[in-house]
Amino acid sequence: MAGYLDDPRDRRGDRCRRLVAHRDLGNFDDAGRLRVVGRKKDMFIVGGFNAYPAEIEGFLLNHPAVAQVAVIGVSDERLGQVGKAFVVRSSDLEARELIDWCREHMAGFKVPRSVEFLDALPLNATGKVVKDLLR
Repeated sequence: MAGYLDDPRDRRGDRCRRLVAHRDLGNFDDAGRLRVVGRKKDMFIVGGFNAYPAEIEGFLLNHPAVAQVAVIGVSDERLGQVGKAFVVRSSDLEARELIDWCREHMAGFKVPRSVEFLDALPLNATGKVVKDLLR
């Protein structure tokens, strides 16, 4: 965080930037608080727009039938990459229903183009999702 604290040049609203040491992506709110939105290596580009899996996962977790979720970028012939959601359900839910719900709640480029339902997400010893296994 050295270099960001109390430096007014580095507080430019909601623009995302890379944190040097950790390669985390975040933005500063109007009060100067940092909100981490994901890892640079997880970001994917959908038709020229940066998509951050952590942000999309946060939206998806608002759906009442989604217990856990992980989003990755997958190749797409037209858009370069698109989102794919891996979902652990808490109740009945169909892929089309979730995608339609997403279209009502987030920008179009953030909407996952496919959904795969799993019984559990692959986790490492610290409880973080191992996205390499999902790829």
